[in-house]
Amino acid sequence: MSYPDTQLYIDGQWQDAADGRTLAVHNPATGVEIGRVAHAGIADLDRALAAAQKGFEIWRDMPPIERAKTMRRAAALMRERAAEIGALLTQEQGKPLAEAQGEAVASAEIIEWFADEGQRVYGRLVPSRHNLAHRQMVLKDPVGVVAAFTPWNFPINQVVRKMSAALATGCAMIVKAPEETPAAPAALIRAFADAGVPAGVLGLVYGSPAEISNYLIPHPIVRKITFTGSTPVGKQLAALAGQHMKRVTMELGGHAPVIVCEDADIALAVKAAGAAKFRNAGQVCISPTRFLVHESVKAEFAQALVKHAASLKVGDGLTQGVQMGPLANPRRLAAMAEFTQDAIERGAQVAHGGERIGNAGNFWQPTVLTDVPLDAMVFNDEPFGPMAAIRGFNTLDKAIAEANRLPFGLAGYAFTRSLKNADLLARRVEVGMLWVNMPAMPSAEMPFGGIKDSGYGSEGGPEAMEAYLNTRAVTIANV
Repeated sequence: MSYPDTQLYIDGQWQDAADGRTLAVHNPATGVEIGRVAHAGIADLDRALAAAQKGFEIWRDMPPIERAKTMRRAAALMRERAAEIGALLTQEQGKPLAEAQGEAVASAEIIEWFADEGQRVYGRLVPSRHNLAHRQMVLKDPVGVVAAFTPWNFPINQVVRKMSAALATGCAMIVKAPEETPAAPAALIRAFADAGVPAGVLGLVYGSPAEISNYLIPHPIVRKITFTGSTPVGKQLAALAGQHMKRVTMELGGHAPVIVCEDADIALAVKAAGAAKFRNAGQVCISPTRFLVHESVKAEFAQALVKHAASLKVGDGLTQGVQMGPLANPRRLAAMAEFTQDAIERGAQVAHGGERIGNAGNFWQPTVLTDVPLDAMVFNDEPFGPMAAIRGFNTLDKAIAEANRLPFGLAGYAFTRSLKNADLLARRVEVGMLWVNMPAMPSAEMPFGGIKDSGYGSEGGPEAMEAYLNTRAVTIANV
């Protein structure tokens, strides 16, 4: 199956880097180089910035309904090309083909929702308390050119959420997409280009993350920053943005607790949380990681989760029937080994997995750890891999306290048949997104984001639109 070299997209043109530099792209299932991606330098960024400003001035003045029509055409193209795009995504990122194609199709739904929502960006008239001849207006205008920084685990989804909200409000955007998975976000940008988005409205660059962020964030053309990635890097970028008074949306790391109460439906909990745990080989910011299970059902739950993990077919995502692909890069293999060894040394038991699969590719066994102490690395640092860590609790208050112990607050899960428990969990668990008795089901119309060290701002719902709008007060005295 062919895999393309990926170019930059600047001022409506696909082009190589000005200095001709490229980076290698590897298939994580084989470790083999499958293509190259253009490496942007400062000259490329300058061209992208100038084009984005010109594109913004055109796009902001288009009626929202016309912007919506263009976006809907892009959504239709993503649906038409989903099979082709999914194959590219699996080759560069590793996730099973069905998941990859599903990510492409889901992007169309996100685009369509934001296209419609962009037509509902309303201001308001406010009667003057002094003189009714004073026409007081509240206006909402696009913030301007946006710089977006996106990760490799969901290279379409993480771009399309940002891009759709930005374009629906009339902003332009320069996307710094991941070098490890460049073709999938390029396919998304191509759909918008083919749909007729004016030149400059979208830019796409790859290269040195530090160099690009340090250049784009302070630049006067850029008015807003949106970033998805780790908490340490997010804090650095937010601090840099703060020095230049730039608007910021941060979707950062998590360490999602899963609270399984004594009255929980264990079969449902394993089916829902287990599927979510091993999706994309656990490389999901909202992946369940810390399993807090009532002592009375802990053994039953652990046994069922082990059975689920053991049933998963692991292999190349392009192979029929594969349910879990490789980790995205060798760094994740090293991390899984470190997490496992640390847990064992601290007294945890490996109920299933805990080892690399074979010598070719970045494959790791679906892993279940039991009796994990609180000081184990896996209970404090996000594993970002196919690893479920289980420990027991006796009271729900203690489980909630443990869920809230860490500084992260992105996602959480709980399983209980009790309305009283569900109400307490809804009020007390400190996360931006909580799912009770179900797997994670993010949607375009619901907020998506975290609290505490997991960031701020939303990439879903009407709240996502507000992040790309300036609210201004204008009063006209009719004389």
